[in-house]
Amino acid sequence: MGLRDRALLSLMTYSFARVSAVIQMEVRDYAPSGKRFKVTLHEKGGKYHEVPVHHKAEEYLDAYIQAAGIAGEKNAPLWRKGVRGRSHLLQEKQLTRFDVFGTIRRRARAAGISEEICCHTFRATGITVYRKGGGTLDKAQAIANHSSPRTTRLYDRSDDEITLDEIERIQL
Repeated sequence: MGLRDRALLSLMTYSFARVSAVIQMEVRDYAPSGKRFKVTLHEKGGKYHEVPVHHKAEEYLDAYIQAAGIAGEKNAPLWRKGVRGRSHLLQEKQLTRFDVFGTIRRRARAAGISEEICCHTFRATGITVYRKGGGTLDKAQAIANHSSPRTTRLYDRSDDEITLDEIERIQL
């Protein structure tokens, strides 16, 4: 489950994906594209959105899929509910967004950070870090599959920081 959670949260962060788009994925939706991998996200309205996979998310996805032993189950859910009993095997049932929210809260509590985080936190973090690294709003909008740049700006927290330099501009 730890490998699953790490892969899930990294994919949500690095692809700016909606939790509902990620949890609907099947194993075949993580596939090679040239030398790297891509994911096919199941978006709102039955649409699909392909996104290249960041190398860290690829590493985590590979580790999860190998440990779960699901590589050959192409039509099965990629993200599965937790273990049942002492078997240490994931169930065949697909995770729900409520399961993901519970996982995030549990992981936050265990890490000693605020439990106020939610699924959108990972999307906002990905977009913010991307923009702080020089990424454009247009590309962030395309990666996040937003129809409007206004929506992307809502997730972008790169301008929220108030620096000491800004405070020192106050001349009285």
